[in-house]
Amino acid sequence: MSEMFKRATGLLIIEVVNSNPNGDPDRESDPRQRPNGCGEISPVSYKRKIRDLLDDHDAAFFKALPEKYSLNPQNYNILEHRGRDRKSIIAEMGNDPSKFGESEFVHKYWDARVFGNTFLQDGGDKAFIKTGVVQFGMGVSIAPIVILRQTNTNKAGVQEGKSAGMAPLAYRIVEHGVYCMPFFVNPNYAHKSGCTANDIELLKLLIPYAYEMNRSAIRPDVRLRHAWYIEHKNMLGSCPEHLLFEALTPEKLGNKTDPSTSWSDYQDKTGLPEELFSRVESFIDLVNA
Repeated sequence: MSEMFKRATGLLIIEVVNSNPNGDPDRESDPRQRPNGCGEISPVSYKRKIRDLLDDHDAAFFKALPEKYSLNPQNYNILEHRGRDRKSIIAEMGNDPSKFGESEFVHKYWDARVFGNTFLQDGGDKAFIKTGVVQFGMGVSIAPIVILRQTNTNKAGVQEGKSAGMAPLAYRIVEHGVYCMPFFVNPNYAHKSGCTANDIELLKLLIPYAYEMNRSAIRPDVRLRHAWYIEHKNMLGSCPEHLLFEALTPEKLGNKTDPSTSWSDYQDKTGLPEELFSRVESFIDLVNA
């Protein structure tokens, strides 16, 4: 049986500075934006960065992890690996769903244990849809965002007969924004996915580095200001989660509908009020832990 861990509620406070935190393929990779002007970061986008960070076992980051992880890479593979063959994954799962939590497949793939998986076996009634212990919600900016678009140029031409190249409006970034992304740790599903306390501890180690260790040309400056992690006193939850989110969401100063230009445009929240703090088991910021 999986080692038990506590139910937890989390909130990421993500500051975006002249970067595209999550491009929208339906809008030519524009930063994701709602009709009201607020920006979005999808849960899939954030989890992808977590997966990529753990996927490279030869990287300095993986080797710097505690030895219980770095010396056992066979237990910390990534199921949602880019370019994976779906048929080979299904073959690894085996044919008996009742023994899923005991299978070699479960012990091999960290993200399947933590986030779950949605692979279906073709034909018959053998379905492998496992809800994950950890769920990330949509990240939404507190205020509307301004999107800047510029043309990229390339001195070395990529087209035959041209000495230079251009990509009109290919550089699309958010000038500034502060996003809040909730996440939830529910041990109720651990016995189904095989998730352990060590898996959750690893997630807590990965979260602060998801953006810092995955910078790119279009995403050079995404800052994780806070990664609040709150453990409840019991399995059912000892405090309504929406109260925790409301208490920890930074407050936009001045006109709430004006886009921000810097972190100083917000009133930061650095703790829980006593009436909420007394209702939870622990409260930490993974970024500053």
